[in-house]
Amino acid sequence: MAKELKGKVALVAGATRGAGRGIAVELGAAGATVYVTGRSTRERRSEYDRPETLEDTAGLVTEAGGRGIAVPTDHLVPEQVRALVERIDREQGRLDVLVNDIWGAEKLFDWEAPVWEHDLDKGLRLLRLAIDTHAITSHHALPLLLRRPGGLVVEVTDGTADYNRDHYRVSFFYDLAKSAVLRMAFALSHELGPRGATAVALTPGWLRSEIMLEEFGVREDNWRDALERVPHFAISETPRYVGRAVAALAADPDVSRHNGASLSSGGLAREYGFTDLDGSSPDAWRYLVEVQDAGKPADVTGYR
Repeated sequence: MAKELKGKVALVAGATRGAGRGIAVELGAAGATVYVTGRSTRERRSEYDRPETLEDTAGLVTEAGGRGIAVPTDHLVPEQVRALVERIDREQGRLDVLVNDIWGAEKLFDWEAPVWEHDLDKGLRLLRLAIDTHAITSHHALPLLLRRPGGLVVEVTDGTADYNRDHYRVSFFYDLAKSAVLRMAFALSHELGPRGATAVALTPGWLRSEIMLEEFGVREDNWRDALERVPHFAISETPRYVGRAVAALAADPDVSRHNGASLSSGGLAREYGFTDLDGSSPDAWRYLVEVQDAGKPADVTGYR
């Protein structure tokens, strides 16, 4: 992907950590100018109260070979999003890639509680963070993206359309949020396609995000130590893997053939030939269906 995106401008909304950070860095590695947004800065943390910052993400983008620009933004505040897009227009005059990765709700859902027992305020807050933010960002950013033909919108979710159709995802609120993002990509494809742009939904597999690694008490350099307790974690992937998926899509002159599709990092790796940082190509969603959900022992042979 060396400099294939040089001259291109991307906005990764929700890039402080996790998939958003991995996507931003890989777009930078391909030469893009990447605006990264989020609520956690060196001066102020979001309610996540985690150490990752937006400035750190921008620095990693620049270090990878692109140009990272951090713009602290609360995507639930339309005025802030409008100001963000106006700044991109003023400074760049274009937007080629929009990645809607805003989430911020990891601490808001209860794996065990049905909807009538779930904290209602937390559930509704989750929906606002996962759905309203994406709609607000698209509303303000898409006119700039549509100014030039060939723009790409990536709606990042958890699970493919096929998988989520047949499987209950964690809780009422989580299930609804992730399914809604899939549908947003489908709806956008109908609005953008005739206007020369492409919209897709994209899911990583089992992501070794900062939060996930911390939850399992491991680091990226010793993540396999968690396999004794969580054997299927063997299919997991780094955030950079889904980042390479986005970079491959953004560099594809024929990306419009994917318009409206539900895609995964593992599926796109097979199509475009990229790998994760360790040289493997994990295909988590196929593994989940054929191994984990089928009740088979953990074995990633043929799946990464």
